[in-house]
Order: sequence, then structure tokens, then C-alpha cells
Amino acid sequence: MPKLKTKSGAKKRFKITGTGKVVYAQRGKRHGMIKRTKKQIRNLRGTTVMFKTDGDNVKKYFLPNG
Repeated sequence: MPKLKTKSGAKKRFKITGTGKVVYAQRGKRHGMIKRTKKQIRNLRGTTVMFKTDGDNVKKYFLPNG
């Protein structure tokens, strides 16, 4: 079997923590900030840990070597 390549889009979007969880940047902060409340903008800062089952799928199909 040939080696599995990592999806280059996933490489840029996700990071695997030391404990094996998948971390991603929050969506909804690219444009249209004027519509969002200050509280929404504050809560969208930083990164979030993905739900376990979704994270498992990302690791299996998109980041096989990660």
C-alpha cells in the first residue's frame, strides 16, 4: 500500500494536541462583524476543542500522519 498523504487544507485548519484532541479556529469572524454583538465577537476568540467523534474522523481521514 502507498503511504497516505495528509490533506493540505486540513493541515492548515486543524492541530492535534498532546492528548490527541483536535483543536480548530472558530468560524464566523472573517467579515460582517458589524452585525455581530460584542459578546459574540468576544466568545469567538481563540480556538476550540472539537467533539470527540468529529475529531476522530478528522484524524482518520484528513490527518492520518498527525
